[in-house]
Amino acid sequence: MQTPPPFEYERANSVGEAVALLERLGPEARLVAGGHSLLPMMKLRLFRPEHLIDINGVQELFYLKVENNELRIGAMTRHADLLSSALVGEHFKILQDAERVIADPIVRNRGTVGGSLCQADPSEDLSAAFTAAKANIVVQGSAGQRVVAARDLHVGPYETVVGPAEILVEIRVPIRPGCGSAYEKVERRVGDWAVAAAGACVWMTGDTITDVGIGLTAVGAPHFCAPEAEAMLVGTVPTPASLRAAADVAAQHTNPGSDQRGPADYKRHLAGELTFRALTKAIARSKGEL
Repeated sequence: MQTPPPFEYERANSVGEAVALLERLGPEARLVAGGHSLLPMMKLRLFRPEHLIDINGVQELFYLKVENNELRIGAMTRHADLLSSALVGEHFKILQDAERVIADPIVRNRGTVGGSLCQADPSEDLSAAFTAAKANIVVQGSAGQRVVAARDLHVGPYETVVGPAEILVEIRVPIRPGCGSAYEKVERRVGDWAVAAAGACVWMTGDTITDVGIGLTAVGAPHFCAPEAEAMLVGTVPTPASLRAAADVAAQHTNPGSDQRGPADYKRHLAGELTFRALTKAIARSKGEL
């Protein structure tokens, strides 16, 4: 098995220590938590950091709680904890739908929510789920904290707005009444990266959609979202025809590439179909039907 290139190892036990190490060691230092994405890239020599800072000792980032009408998720929360949390299931089933189809139990037991978002893989599931839920991301550096919309976190494949001496510390998902959510994914085999996937959060007042979020992954949707499709549905009473029309618009604004997972036209078709399914299930859940 190929081994990663040489690197220096540091360990941080607090957010402050991690930020200080990032500042001292410079842009060639990287944080490592679960390491399921970073270490394989290092073994393939696609990434050669000079320093790795282990943050598994940063206990202040391990939590799931509701505060100020928000579901707050510490960045070091493991995928398995998100999947098993009754609190998460009560408010955002989309997150558990997504976690259920991420990798395998070994990865879910060690991989972290913050690490997945910072990896910024174009096929990553939680990026689409948090985009649909209109979450906010808290980033911390030596100057303090700043809040970034999940839709503004990613600036390109494997690139985020998190600076070289900053750390993603928390995800905040606003809790609003009348919400239903769902995530749908097609993969070649269980636990694989998505061929295409779609998530939806729908907020209803009576029979009317008052707000909607659509997240897409693996299909080249800018910032993992579909704002044109969302705008079509706000203020409407949903019907199968209107949901299908919005799903078609979501698909039209994707830009998938052809690869070993399938041709572009197939992925675009999946984007529309999965968006329709996610919207339909989210609405049913908002009404307590599922």
